[in-house]
Amino acid sequence: MVINEIIYSIQGEGVLAGFPSVFIRIASCPLRCEWCDTKYAWDPGAGVDLSVAQIIDKVGQWDCRFTVITGGEPMTNPQLPELASALKKIGKHITIETAGIKFVPDLACDLMSISPKLSNSAQIEKRSDHFSAIRQLVSHYPYQLKFVVDSPDDLSEIQKTLGQIGNVNPAKVMLMPQAKTREELIAKSPMVADLCKQASFAFCNRLHIQLWDGKRGV
Repeated sequence: MVINEIIYSIQGEGVLAGFPSVFIRIASCPLRCEWCDTKYAWDPGAGVDLSVAQIIDKVGQWDCRFTVITGGEPMTNPQLPELASALKKIGKHITIETAGIKFVPDLACDLMSISPKLSNSAQIEKRSDHFSAIRQLVSHYPYQLKFVVDSPDDLSEIQKTLGQIGNVNPAKVMLMPQAKTREELIAKSPMVADLCKQASFAFCNRLHIQLWDGKRGV
């Protein structure tokens, strides 16, 4: 499988924010979100072709329990089940970060971190099968739902999206500011916090932006 990068860093988002984690970034993503901060991983060839055994060997250089399989969009990679199973065999806690565009059954996964795309991502269409995939993901895996918020107008779309998914625990819904820089994060955080208070959702900070101001690879 083509791996864009494997890095040791701090989880910046979600319920595990702050935990040292090894990130395995799989190349390729079918989406083209306007505010994506990993555009360098979009292309299917944007990385090095590694076997699962080679990936496990690289992950093993750090004494770290938490691993994050990310992208790109890892759910579209046919070798994802093999990689997740190999990580579980060596005792890793596995988070899979996905836009929720595809359901894959029977994955070794401790946390499915789902970031459904809103119209603020500039996706041309919102396919109904994405809602079906997210519905299956939240039914089969421990999960969190993270929504990127660019303006107060996004809240109504988030609530509509949750209604279309159905059977979502509100305590697992998080709102985070759309930001690529520390300055943008600071500027938008109060607005997002107000929306969280209004809707009773959790505020999701983005520690990697706060700490490193959008710098890649840390």
